[in-house]
Amino acid sequence: MKLEDTKRIVIKIGSAILFDPISGSLNKDWLNSLAEDVKFLREREKEVIIVSSGAIAMGAKDLNLDMKNMKLDMNQAVSSVGQIHLMSSFKNAFEQNEIKISQILLTLDDTEQRRRSINARRTIDTLLKLGIVPIVNENDTIATTEIRYGDNDRLASRVAQISSSDCLILLSNINGLYSADPTNGEDIKLIPSVNEIDQDIEKMIGESISKYGKGGMKTKIQAAKTAMLSGCHLAITNGSIMKPIRSLFEGRPCTWFEPNKSPMAARKQWIAGTMNPVGKLVIDQGAADALKKGSSLLPAGVKMIEGVFERGDVIEVCSEDNKKIGIGLAGYSSTASKSIMGHKSDEIANILSYSYREEMIHKDDLVLL
Repeated sequence: MKLEDTKRIVIKIGSAILFDPISGSLNKDWLNSLAEDVKFLREREKEVIIVSSGAIAMGAKDLNLDMKNMKLDMNQAVSSVGQIHLMSSFKNAFEQNEIKISQILLTLDDTEQRRRSINARRTIDTLLKLGIVPIVNENDTIATTEIRYGDNDRLASRVAQISSSDCLILLSNINGLYSADPTNGEDIKLIPSVNEIDQDIEKMIGESISKYGKGGMKTKIQAAKTAMLSGCHLAITNGSIMKPIRSLFEGRPCTWFEPNKSPMAARKQWIAGTMNPVGKLVIDQGAADALKKGSSLLPAGVKMIEGVFERGDVIEVCSEDNKKIGIGLAGYSSTASKSIMGHKSDEIANILSYSYREEMIHKDDLVLL
């Protein structure tokens, strides 16, 4: 994997990296070096998304509480305290490098439920277009299940999936995947590249944990499975050094998990092969020709709508002679679509009193048959 070839990179930061193991305080020097790394990436025209742990650990430190003895309700309350301090620290570090950030709070449900994941994707896309770095955190305050070990590894892989990122970097306290658990002191070697996660790879997973983080290699492998299925390259590398991303560019040891398809190919395969259409759009010849040239489907080219569907549902696209042209994700509900079909995109807001987007189906959400 050549990092120079990537376009959109997700960086996941664990609590064990953010906090000094001796003092228990936030490692501000390290966070400043990460901000310099992000500036380094942006100067090379890379889009960057960060998924960070640390709200609970920071809240517990601020309130002088022992994390190990806290139950779910206390975790939720403490995270709301820590989140303020965490984002303030990110803001200070990134502003020193003239980088604007935003905060996005997500749960795994937000990434797995189709309509909510589409909303999250559009928000991330818009922020990146504005030149803003989204900082994504687990929304621990409203979590309805136990805050479990490894949630943010899995969350990072889901964020990479919904944002069609082509690279996910998991910053850990270990160089990568080893042939055996390195804590056992055995004769081990670092695995530089993995093309398939099979039983041999599963056997290499250790169970080590840290004082502040709840993660380990097991959930990182689970994250790698999701990333690879999404067409996203994933690296596990030691992030405890200063400027860990630039170091990775310079060839620092790591383990790369290599997919066999691109993010867009994986997304379109998911659209075409995993869901049944619940509605249909009939379009004119001009719109059909535009789709074949790689354009999105605009409301002006829609002649008729069949079925009842909501925004984000899978629908068919057919020609006026009822020939199936493609399949995609609806940008508007069937009710809204009927109101705006045949109209220009700049009329949508006046007709509906709101506007999600200019397209009935965006080209990234459309598979031509």
